[in-house]
Amino acid sequence: MRAVAEIVDRVADCDAPVLVTGESGVGKEVVAREIHRRSPRAGRPFVKVNCAAVPADLLESEMFGHEKGAFTGAEVATAGKFEAAGDGTIMLDEIAEIPALLQAKLLHVLDDGLYSKLGGNKQLSADARVIAATNRLLPERISERLFREDLYYRLQVIEIFVPPLRERREEISDLAQAFLEDCISRGARSDLTLSHSMIEGLVAYDWPGNIRELENVIQRFAILENEAHILGELRASEANRQAAALAQAAAPEAVSETAETEPESLPDQVRKATEAVEREAIERVLEMVRWNRRRAAEQLGVSYKTLLNKTKALGIEAGAPSAVPDADS
Repeated sequence: MRAVAEIVDRVADCDAPVLVTGESGVGKEVVAREIHRRSPRAGRPFVKVNCAAVPADLLESEMFGHEKGAFTGAEVATAGKFEAAGDGTIMLDEIAEIPALLQAKLLHVLDDGLYSKLGGNKQLSADARVIAATNRLLPERISERLFREDLYYRLQVIEIFVPPLRERREEISDLAQAFLEDCISRGARSDLTLSHSMIEGLVAYDWPGNIRELENVIQRFAILENEAHILGELRASEANRQAAALAQAAAPEAVSETAETEPESLPDQVRKATEAVEREAIERVLEMVRWNRRRAAEQLGVSYKTLLNKTKALGIEAGAPSAVPDADS
């Protein structure tokens, strides 16, 4: 993230468009707000438009405003987000989702700094700095004829890629602690802490939902106050993702089977892959706790009865000579 911070420092003072890319939840809006905060526009509005959340037929009005009578229900003239941003910063989130006609109008705004409201002819000045963001690969959208190439290069004057959280594991502990402190400031128990085993579990997890998912997990912990439950959720999520990956990898083998052998259905492949991952996870934890199933259930974040049913269904039997009784000593 040092590279990201350096680029933010360099581009904050200029007015060139910025394209922020990266997976969903990595903190693209945080980067956009930081550029605005460090720029000469800091005391002026920061306005965000979620291009994926607004219906396509209303997005032009949302961005540029409309005149009275421009469409059914337009009883009064309304300002758009560009007008609201003034000479501040406007963030166009999920830029890949805007329709083709609106892409052409946005390109005109970036080139000439002028636009007109929907249903109007008067030319207005667009003085806001544009920061666009997307979790899509725009070159792919261009090849699919879903995004204008000239608009892409106009937005890509400066591109900032925000790496996923799994590539920034050294930040996870500090981020988790910051989110916990935020929860405490909003009413969570003041003596809540993250144990060493909790931090280890957080760092080991791959975070497909990135920082947003981490924040949600810490919020759940602040409410439930149960580390074992949270770590069990993460293990289950990881197991499901691994099972899906195994099933996907096994799919080509099913296709290549001979005509005499009917290939397994995808649900059967997923079920078998899930069972394999569950068996490995349960056996690993049981070995760690010397086959004390009550302690294993706590570590896995499931009930004792659920663990007994799982071990029976998966054919897992205690075979370690050092096994201890289920009752905690």
